[in-house]
Amino acid sequence: MIDIINNVWQWIREDYHSWPLRFVAEFTAWLISVGCAMTMAITIPHPPFLILYPLFIAGCGMMAWAAWTRRSFGMLANYVLLVTIDTVGLTRLLLS
Repeated sequence: MIDIINNVWQWIREDYHSWPLRFVAEFTAWLISVGCAMTMAITIPHPPFLILYPLFIAGCGMMAWAAWTRRSFGMLANYVLLVTIDTVGLTRLLLS
C-alpha cells in the first residue's frame, strides 16, 4: 500500500513539474467541479443555476484546454460537449 501511495505521489509531482500551469488549471477545474456538484446536491430542488452554469462552463473550458495540451481526444471531446451543453442551458436560463 505504501508503494502505491509513493507511486501516486511521484506521478503527481512529475505531472506538476512537466507543465505547472496545466496542473494548476486541472486542479482548479477539479475544485470547481466538486464545489458545483456539492452546491447542486445541497440546494436541490432549487440550485442557483445562474451561479453554477458559468462555473461549470469555466471549469470544463479549463479541462478542455488541459485535454488539448495532453493530446487526449476523448477528454477534449467530452469537455467541449459539456461546455456546449452548459452554454445552451445558461442561454435558455437567461432568456426565460
